[in-house]
Amino acid sequence: MPALADRGPARTGARWTDLRSRVVSAVVLAPAVAACLWQGGPYWGTLVAIGAVGLALEWVVLCGVSAAAWPGFGVLAAVLAAPVLAGQGRPDLGVSALMIGAGLVLSPRRWRLAAGVLYAGLGVLALVWLRADPVAGRANLVFLVAVIWASDIGAYLAGRLIGGPKLAPAVSPGKTWSGATGGLGAAMAAGCAAAALMAPGHPVRAALLAVLLAAASQAGDLLESAIKRGFGVKDSGQLIPGHGGLLDRLDGFLLAAPVAAGLALLIGRGTALWH
Repeated sequence: MPALADRGPARTGARWTDLRSRVVSAVVLAPAVAACLWQGGPYWGTLVAIGAVGLALEWVVLCGVSAAAWPGFGVLAAVLAAPVLAGQGRPDLGVSALMIGAGLVLSPRRWRLAAGVLYAGLGVLALVWLRADPVAGRANLVFLVAVIWASDIGAYLAGRLIGGPKLAPAVSPGKTWSGATGGLGAAMAAGCAAAALMAPGHPVRAALLAVLLAAASQAGDLLESAIKRGFGVKDSGQLIPGHGGLLDRLDGFLLAAPVAAGLALLIGRGTALWH
């Protein structure tokens, strides 16, 4: 998810060269994601399972192996099993599947494959488990998605319009402090709005939670940038115009969703995260 302004404010025209493709992709994809999220159940589970397959395939390709044979197939099977099991009310078995899958594909030369099982698998498992809460699942996931999308958009706009000092030049030279700050501000506003609409109460907690999840999302963005740098690629894939691959699009969710799931586990099922 290229959220924190992928390029600095060089030439004015160059700042916005990918804007059209981003808008078109968002217009096409966002309604489908929102509809599946709202309906939950098999709709959301199927969408996340498809995403899990895509994430696993991208990771296997980055590692230079085939998903049609071992150990690439093991990565695909484990990452897919995690959200399926979580959707059936057994997130514990989903975590076990990830641990077993990572252990089976692990070797001195294939440690990245094992890391990818946990990196992608925990995120998709958390997305299904959060939505599966029959009381607060919809509200919590709407909040999470609103915060991450707002952080992405706010960071993109602020980074392109303001520019300034780089956030982490050694990892991702284009990301700026202004983009990070703009993303956090947009996430706070979106989080408060989502909380007020879905389950009113405790606006200060909603704002603080939004900042926490947005920070996790931005950390996920930086982590994925470091991963791509390690693999020597610019994008994880070319599936989504303007966004690269699924790993590029979902990097914030892969870190923020487990954080949200951990908070939900601490406060108990059936409760909005900001209550």
